[in-house]
Amino acid sequence: MNDGANRSVSSPFAIIRALRPAQWTKNAVVFAAFLFALGDPQQEIGLAHGWLVLMAALCFCLLSSAVYLLNDVRDRELDRLHPTKKLRPIAAGAVSVQAALVLAAVLATLALLAAFWIQPALAHVLIAYAVIQLLYSLGLKRVALLDVFVIAGGFVLRALAGAVTLEVEISPWLLLCTLLLALFLALCKRRHEKVVLANLGASARDSMRAYDERLLDQLIAIVSAATIVCYALYTLWPDTVAKFGTAKLGFTIPFVLFGIFRYLDLVYRHDKGGEPEKILLTDGPLLIDLALYGLCVAVVIFLS
Repeated sequence: MNDGANRSVSSPFAIIRALRPAQWTKNAVVFAAFLFALGDPQQEIGLAHGWLVLMAALCFCLLSSAVYLLNDVRDRELDRLHPTKKLRPIAAGAVSVQAALVLAAVLATLALLAAFWIQPALAHVLIAYAVIQLLYSLGLKRVALLDVFVIAGGFVLRALAGAVTLEVEISPWLLLCTLLLALFLALCKRRHEKVVLANLGASARDSMRAYDERLLDQLIAIVSAATIVCYALYTLWPDTVAKFGTAKLGFTIPFVLFGIFRYLDLVYRHDKGGEPEKILLTDGPLLIDLALYGLCVAVVIFLS
């Protein structure tokens, strides 16, 4: 199949698809520090600061799309052997390699310039994210277990980005919860690739050949339990209670439990988990749970 390297024009719709806008939902993690800083009397943060965090999240959207373009250019030959990735615009030839590389450079430049303008520390976080993602694309994604930690590290950097943008402290508990939840989603995705896609005869990366279904099941069980325990400890920890002046954040624990249980149900009973961002945007029970969780946090923080 022609990789589109010689095409001078790429479809605008195909270019938008190549940016993977559905995966921008991952950048909602940038708002974590802002939301929990709102209820902290020691932090002089108000709703007006939300636009700064929104700008930081937009920077991550631009940079992550640049990374996706570079990754898809590098993996286009392997993607063509995949049952679903072969439909990606670059692998399908709908977007030329040249156009993808130029657009990636433009997006990365805009993201870093905007980040320096917002807060130099934010630009440093984005640079760290770009370096890690570049190393991931060049080879780390082919190293079993290390690959999921690299993915999780990207989410931790997103959480840090929100904190440095506002120049507020972020609880180590929140960073740990972010790390564990990202590991949970990444491991579920690896299980989907190992079990479901293997049954379809899809080719696998070197790291996937090193994974074992039973190992992934055990790791998912460990990380999901650790995520729940860590979040519960965070909400009831004395420092958290003193920070928000209430222990009522514990009322949000059932929503976290339901969210984990529902996702496990989708992974094991419905053979989903390959596209976490799609699940979070389309699954009704999860959307309702997230909305109720956000409402509960807002009520607890603003009424405490």
